[in-house]
Parts: sequence; C-alpha cells; structure tokens
Amino acid sequence: ASQLRSLFFDASREGNNPMLDTFIEARYDLNVRDEQGYTGLILAAYHGHEDSVVRLIDAGADPCAKDNRGNTALMGAIFKGELSIAKRLVQADCGANLTNNAGQTAAMYAALFKRTEVLKELTEKGADLSLRDSMGNDVQGLSKGEFQALPTR
Repeated sequence: ASQLRSLFFDASREGNNPMLDTFIEARYDLNVRDEQGYTGLILAAYHGHEDSVVRLIDAGADPCAKDNRGNTALMGAIFKGELSIAKRLVQADCGANLTNNAGQTAAMYAALFKRTEVLKELTEKGADLSLRDSMGNDVQGLSKGEFQALPTR
C-alpha cells in the first residue's frame, strides 16, 4: 500500500497523467495524504500541472483539503505563482475565507505575493479583506508589503 501511495504522489508531483488515469480508473482514494498532509491535488497544483489538477478534481479529489499546516492547493498555487491553476481553484466551493493554522486566507497569500488577478477573483467570491491572521496581518497591509512577524497582543 505504501508503494502505491508513493507512485500516486510521484505521478501527482510530476504531472504523469497516464499514471493518474490508472489510479482514477482503479478508484484509488484521491484524498490520501503523505506525511506532510499533502494530497495529490495539492502536489499537482504546487508543481504547476494544471491538466493533472483538472483531472483530479473532475475525478472527485477534494479541492478544499488542507495539509498539516492548514494550507490548501489554492494557497500553494498562489505561493508558487501558478496563476491559471489558482484561478481554477478559486472556483471550487471551499469558501473564500478558509484559513490555515496561522489564520491566513488565500486572499492574504494573493496580497502578499502580488497576485492581483487572483485577489480580485477571491474578492468577487466573497473573501473578507478585513480578516487578520494570528500575527495581525490583513490583506491591505500585506499588499503594501507590511508584514507583522510577531503575534499581536
């Protein structure tokens, strides 16, 4: 079973669609997680394999799944600058204000990494730009490059 998991994660990371199709046809659990809590979808999004992302979502992979730090595939795609994948993931019905373990939203990631088109789409999906993370950062401050690294009292 662990060998199968490794093959699945490798296929997701590498964008090996014929191999992913084999897993999908075999009804493999597409939401299985590795030690960091990454799913195949999170890995495919992070590594820029849009066609794999689409395949996995269409086959039932959870676009809202979080890794051990609470980050989603969308947050990973925004971080890596995979904008077309990020825009696709914005359309998933995860709620625009889903937070990671540090209280950060996808909109905060988009602001921090200057992904203005993605931020606009998140805003249209209902992202609350007034939310603050556990350090007191909000979208407006992050978009100006203001980043608090210490918890607010």
